[in-house]
Amino acid sequence: MASSSDLTPPATPTPETPGSGSAAGPERRGRVRLRRAAVMAVPATAVAAGLAIMTAQGALGVQFAISGMPFTVTATELNGTGFAQFGGLDQMAEGSPNEGDTGGQVLVVTSVIKNATLTKLCQSVDLGGTNLVITAGGGAEKVTASDLTTDSTELTGNASFTNIEIGNDASTLDKAGPLGRGPKGVFSQQSDTVRIANLRQTNYATTAGVFKLPGLKLRFSDSGC
Repeated sequence: MASSSDLTPPATPTPETPGSGSAAGPERRGRVRLRRAAVMAVPATAVAAGLAIMTAQGALGVQFAISGMPFTVTATELNGTGFAQFGGLDQMAEGSPNEGDTGGQVLVVTSVIKNATLTKLCQSVDLGGTNLVITAGGGAEKVTASDLTTDSTELTGNASFTNIEIGNDASTLDKAGPLGRGPKGVFSQQSDTVRIANLRQTNYATTAGVFKLPGLKLRFSDSGC
């Protein structure tokens, strides 16, 4: 619809107001271009810690409200087929006492593995004065998971990939199945297989279609994983 402002002759372009559009339009587009430029400048690494920058697009890594309490996950070895990774943004429940000055949001790197096995899995969460520790897969039978998704703020280990693709648009990923696709316009990577030795993650959420934990043991401890 036309308005009275549409009938006003366009102003002469100036350095402050280029073109005939309003100041808000070019400025907004400029901010978008700057964000995209920052995304393209992120170096691709095995851990992909810098992918959290992509959360400016509003990607949701999980579909539930997180507690906002980070937990540690370790394994002597992780092997997976169908791997994808992209940036995400997790949200705490409204009014969570853990939100601090974050507004209840946590920047994360979402990793998806279609089928995974983990050796000597350990998971711990600091409850303040004590740690809740879960261990499994320490014997002959390993921990197995399908459609495993983790939202992490830190991931370390010795990683190797086969047929890796780096720089994909997250909406086009196809190696980890439907759960391994992120929002359009988000930087991502994927590979046919992934192996990480001496895995250590700081996570805010984990989901899986099936999670089998042989030799499961849950206990309280003075120390975590």
